[in-house]
Amino acid sequence: MCSSKPGISDILEKYSLSKDDIITLLHVTDSCELEKLYRKADEIRREYMGDKVHLRGIIEFSNYCARWCHYCGLRSENKSLQRYRMEPEEILDTARKAFKLGYKTVVLQSGEDNYYTVDLMEEIIRSIKAEMDIFVTLSIGERTEEEYLSMKKAGADRYLLKHETSNQKLYSKMHPDMNYENRINCLKILKKLGYEVGSGVMIGIPGQSIESLATDVLLFKELELDMIGMGPYIPHPGTPLYSDYESMGFFTPDIDYDLEEMVFKMLAITRIVNKTAHIPATTALATTNPARGRELALTRGANVVMPNVTDRKYRQLYEIYPSKVCVEEKPEDCRVCIDNRIRSVGRIPF
Repeated sequence: MCSSKPGISDILEKYSLSKDDIITLLHVTDSCELEKLYRKADEIRREYMGDKVHLRGIIEFSNYCARWCHYCGLRSENKSLQRYRMEPEEILDTARKAFKLGYKTVVLQSGEDNYYTVDLMEEIIRSIKAEMDIFVTLSIGERTEEEYLSMKKAGADRYLLKHETSNQKLYSKMHPDMNYENRINCLKILKKLGYEVGSGVMIGIPGQSIESLATDVLLFKELELDMIGMGPYIPHPGTPLYSDYESMGFFTPDIDYDLEEMVFKMLAITRIVNKTAHIPATTALATTNPARGRELALTRGANVVMPNVTDRKYRQLYEIYPSKVCVEEKPEDCRVCIDNRIRSVGRIPF
């Protein structure tokens, strides 16, 4: 039975949380306190976002990537990965399937692949928008302001660009060929151009701290993100960061928390701080907990699910991390499964 002591209740009654408040909530391990946190997040989600769960179909159209990111299986230095690119008509046909399955958004996702020039992306976007009444989200990495503008004019509605951490030192370690300030500037440019902008972080990166996670939550608010994705870091044995994970585990050595619980706490706190943001129950959570990962996320602040509509022959090759869930499912089967999972927690697929 839960204690009647106030505990974190005073913090949860605040409309805005300070960094110290967030750190306090991230340190919570008591089951009754966690129940309060998750209940509050769910109440805010219902009040501001309703009971609909927004479905967004992902099309992973290329696993080529020019970047060297130390955590990602698509990194250019991974010579063991079989690479693929979908042709524009193939992408369009996959979007048609997503539309027929009832998805109101398609997410065109790839590594940073310069084969897909801005002209080619404009052609793909225009073809989709001309034929279907559907939102188009892009997740294709860093581009110039001019390219972002051209794709917006072609009909792109949203853009996902995860920054993975607000800790600049950690960011540089994870992205040796990239610049943190440029990443954040890209998000600001996208916002200025009128995109709905999504970003997010990994949780459990070797060397990460509770304080940096609290800073992540506040940065989400500062950037006024429309969508915020969070999931557990899943180590890929073909990447440099894997050896750090093997030696350090997750977080700094003086912190010992359950990783999945930390993801749920971040999700809940992010909902409390960023009340109107769309927050997905991520595939990474479903991978680490196939039985209940997505469902638990939906009861702790999440309101979006992003099923994969990519053809099965490509899914297993888009290996950002190993053992990704649902790589053998047909898109039609995935739709039925997702609907059932959403309804099992009393929510409405949309």
